[in-house]
Amino acid sequence: MNINMTLIGQMIAFAIFVWFCTKYVWPPISNALHERQKKIADGLDAASRASRDLELAEQQASETLRESKEQAAEILEQAHKRSTQMIDEARDQARLEGERMIAQAKSEIDQEVNRAKEELRGQVSRLAIVGAERVLEASIDEKQHGKLVDQLAEEL
Repeated sequence: MNINMTLIGQMIAFAIFVWFCTKYVWPPISNALHERQKKIADGLDAASRASRDLELAEQQASETLRESKEQAAEILEQAHKRSTQMIDEARDQARLEGERMIAQAKSEIDQEVNRAKEELRGQVSRLAIVGAERVLEASIDEKQHGKLVDQLAEEL
């Protein structure tokens, strides 16, 4: 084997390898590197924009917070006044409602007393009829003697 031929063969193989790499391997790697650089640059720009936006947002937030605190203080003051007014109104309404409920309860009690009296009259009249039947050992017809029973109930 000749060393010169080996060197020439290796040089040709290396030249083909370099040509192959520059033709097919290097462009995608170069493109990937350029895209990566562009993404990094875009990311840095976006970060600086975001930083500026954050500063503006913080300023707006502090302004909004200040305004909100002022409005909250005003609303609390109005709510306190309104609550005092509502308590007074509720107290008056509760007093009126209590008086109305007492009057209604008295009316219902009177109605219940009257109902109980009527019920007792009916029971007494039935007892009187039963007692009279037993004494007479005869049946008394309520319809025929209704007037008599009503008079008896009124007397009791």
